[in-house]
Amino acid sequence: MKKKRNENRLNVNELTQQALEYHRALLDEQEYTQLLKELDQPLYSAIRINPLKTKADAVNTWAQTYGWTLQAVPFCPTGWWVKESQTAPGQTIEHRLGSYYIQDAASMLPVELFDFEAGSSPLILDMAASPGGKTTHLISRSADQGLVIANDSSLDRITALRLILQTWGAVHTAVTNFPGEKFGGWFPETFDRILLDAPCSMQNLRSTESHPMRPISDKERLTLSQRQTRLLTSAIQALKTGGQVVYATCTLAPEEDEAVLDNILSIFGNAVEIKNLKSKLPSPAPGLLSDGSRQFNPAVQQAARLYPHRFATSGFFCALISKTAPVQGPEYEIPLRPLEKIGLKRLHPHDCENLNTLLLTAYGYDLNRFIQAENVNLWQRQEQVYILPERWIQHFGAIPFQAVGMLLGEYSNEGFVPAHEWISRFGAQFKNGFITLDAAQVTAWLRGEDIQGVFPIPDLPARTAVVFDENQRLLGRGKVFNGRIKNLLPRRIVF
Repeated sequence: MKKKRNENRLNVNELTQQALEYHRALLDEQEYTQLLKELDQPLYSAIRINPLKTKADAVNTWAQTYGWTLQAVPFCPTGWWVKESQTAPGQTIEHRLGSYYIQDAASMLPVELFDFEAGSSPLILDMAASPGGKTTHLISRSADQGLVIANDSSLDRITALRLILQTWGAVHTAVTNFPGEKFGGWFPETFDRILLDAPCSMQNLRSTESHPMRPISDKERLTLSQRQTRLLTSAIQALKTGGQVVYATCTLAPEEDEAVLDNILSIFGNAVEIKNLKSKLPSPAPGLLSDGSRQFNPAVQQAARLYPHRFATSGFFCALISKTAPVQGPEYEIPLRPLEKIGLKRLHPHDCENLNTLLLTAYGYDLNRFIQAENVNLWQRQEQVYILPERWIQHFGAIPFQAVGMLLGEYSNEGFVPAHEWISRFGAQFKNGFITLDAAQVTAWLRGEDIQGVFPIPDLPARTAVVFDENQRLLGRGKVFNGRIKNLLPRRIVF
């Protein structure tokens, strides 16, 4: 086994060396020297704060609690490199409950390129969304307003995407499983913002577990480039005139980067514009004018080519594209599956009012006010009650989906049981209905254990209390008995 690991490591080194020789011809001598120097440095983990659940200054508390040395990511206001740590970022309850997301800093740039107006409710498509990191960033930057459709063409990747969004605490989202190439023909001139984090060869000069370097043939590179062009063509067709597309890859192969943009400019001409990123980046990172054999449209220089030495990241590429005029394209028949066919129906107004009274009495949380302010409504399927965004119902409600909105809770023999996802997102706003654990109890709680002790049985829905520690960290929900609290943390969260 050890020999095999060494062989794999050698293969990665060989692939990196081959890639370096290729890029040596594309960089001047000074930049190439800087690149080699950077590749000898460690690639630090980075985190991005979840503003739906966490205040910006929470990083100071985490740094003190977990022994972190932090450095701000220069192009992402909510991003931080963790350069030293006593507790790894992936081993905290804050991470498991969605207070932050662990992400390569380079992957934070694409969503930061978009312009979002305060108070707006944009319609957003993440065309190739799984595993969901950039989708959570879209949700954060749009303040969970409007609607974010997270699509992925691979059914095998949908479960991971759904879990990431549940953990993040998003309400105004839907998860779909379609070929991204279809959206332009299904929904022309529809979306305000579209992210295409395109499937690519992952030739980023820094091999990691999630983005390993591997051999790529010329034929495969050409196939990828052709698919990327089709996906980006679909995105531009689906975009409203005046809207923005971000095209991104985690590869430095020009065939999948500048060449794709060059293709798009040839297809759409003046109907699209690659925007200058000077105001988005701390220093220049221009695209290439040529790959040594092909000259590109000069406009592709407006893209961002993130060689590792430029911002101490993995290799990455992205561009901000504005649609300046309508474009022509094929239109396809939209697949339909009415909500009634999967058993979803609007919750009766009388039941909505009863639920609001229950939650207002138990937790001091006004569900009616939230529903009115957020343009959502309650829907029921069997015993489960969901919060669904009205924009999905109005514009997309009859197309098949994998998930939409947020689970509020479900009816049981003991009454209504609030869902973990709902309490994790909104529990910090409750005025009552919570229990505080001491330090010893918290350790057991995070292992998934029930807590023994004398606890008065509160007048709560199905005896479900919100659990905090002495530092006011929200730790999920528990069912209270006279003698213990049953731990209701999902199994994926416990340590």
